[in-house]
Amino acid sequence: MKTLFPLFERVCRYLTGLAFFSIIVAVVIQLVGRNLLDDSPLWTEELSRFGLLFLTAFGLGPSLRTGDLVNVDLFCEGLKGRKPWMLRLVSAIVMALFCLMLLGPSWQFTEIGSIQTSPALGWRMDFVHVSTLIAAISLLAYSLLRIVGMLRGTTDGLPDQAHMENT
Repeated sequence: MKTLFPLFERVCRYLTGLAFFSIIVAVVIQLVGRNLLDDSPLWTEELSRFGLLFLTAFGLGPSLRTGDLVNVDLFCEGLKGRKPWMLRLVSAIVMALFCLMLLGPSWQFTEIGSIQTSPALGWRMDFVHVSTLIAAISLLAYSLLRIVGMLRGTTDGLPDQAHMENT
């Protein structure tokens, strides 16, 4: 687990960067096409949308770990005693349950995409729809890691970024 999860995180971060790079390329081509040529290629619109989907899918899990997702910690951390810890644990459990509930529908959505193609790029949409499954798996993995860490006492459930700010 200690070697597998850092590898998973590196892959997520690398693919997030690759998705962001694809958005940059698509937008630059759009800008050049609109400003220097008569028109920009239609496929750049689709590529930027698909890049955004994968940017989100691969970035969700690492963002949960670092605290870059939206939190209500102003409310939670203002409570006394063990209540903030309990709320972080309950939040991670609820997130894991939601992700588990989304696995089936995400898989079904991905399968539906196998009979569809994107209009401009002509890509099979299951290759794009799999981003919903990736997002659910990524969030599930990171929320389970938080739950296990909290129950084992190796983490207090605070995002890693919060630890950096407090030191």
